[in-house]
Amino acid sequence: MNRLTVVPESLTARHPSLTVAGLVDEFVPPPHFVDVRFATYVPDPAQPTQAAAVGALAAFAGRVSEPAPARRSIFRRAAPPEGRAGVYLDGGFGVGKSHLLASLWHAVPGPKRFGTFVEYTNLVGVLGFRTAVEALKENRLVCIDEFELDDPGDTVLMSTLLGELVDAGVQLAATSNTLPDKLGEGRFAADDFLREIQGLSAHFDVLRIEGEDYRHRGLPPAPDPLADDIVRALGETTPGAALDEFGALLRHLATIHPSRYGALVSGIDLLALSQVRTITDQAQALRMVVLVDRLYDRDVPVVASGIPLDRLFSEEMLRGGYRKKYFRAVSRLVALARDGQSMVG
Repeated sequence: MNRLTVVPESLTARHPSLTVAGLVDEFVPPPHFVDVRFATYVPDPAQPTQAAAVGALAAFAGRVSEPAPARRSIFRRAAPPEGRAGVYLDGGFGVGKSHLLASLWHAVPGPKRFGTFVEYTNLVGVLGFRTAVEALKENRLVCIDEFELDDPGDTVLMSTLLGELVDAGVQLAATSNTLPDKLGEGRFAADDFLREIQGLSAHFDVLRIEGEDYRHRGLPPAPDPLADDIVRALGETTPGAALDEFGALLRHLATIHPSRYGALVSGIDLLALSQVRTITDQAQALRMVVLVDRLYDRDVPVVASGIPLDRLFSEEMLRGGYRKKYFRAVSRLVALARDGQSMVG
């Protein structure tokens, strides 16, 4: 078969930048969740909590969609009369929490925002706390996917941010693999920040969703790594592909703020990675987690040489405080690698 020869692009050659308005405007469901709705979620009949979560979220969407109550002053809106200010979806990897969160977002009229926990903390880092609050507090609904507290600074930051949003009458919805009162457990001295953690927990009603990871239901493990020459050939002959050496990409990620990783992979139709190795540096690993999330958001297939992608993070990391981040990243990356495998002749 004749292939069109193209000049391969490289992520390491990209240096994206975004305006303040551009950063805020990106807080919508990513392409992976553009078409999801409550009706497109297929509950597992063996897991009744999944169907129950759909019903509870649809009811929550109805409450949020009601006309906003009268303001008590020019600065604050009255809180809704029934229920807490938010709903919190707790469950394992791949049970459809993000699908349901995006469905809730689609079911509620604006103004509204949708982003991951990391994207909100990055927004505060770029804009500053007060500017970020002003940008978010006029929304009817703020959705926070993959809620995680990685350090004490994040705990205090998110506790204060969400408290101000609730005071402004904003409704909250979040997903996580950790119950609200267990956030931060295993990562830092959570007991020292118990008041902040309890304050976060008080904002939410918890919906537990049971089930297995749909991305791996009945599927084989991670695809075998490809040879370097095959990865290079795919990167060089596939229109829209980016071809990168893994170590160089890790170094490049350190030069870009994580809030710009979405722009970094925007428009890429395939990521070809050569010489993938196990990551042993925590900072590199956390940056890779963010990159994998942005690739998954945009349904970018991945082909790779080197180690199998389910060995991307060291055993020590998979036992540590950030293990849930790493397991989620592996789950998503393996799914993208299966998509990439279909492109190999």
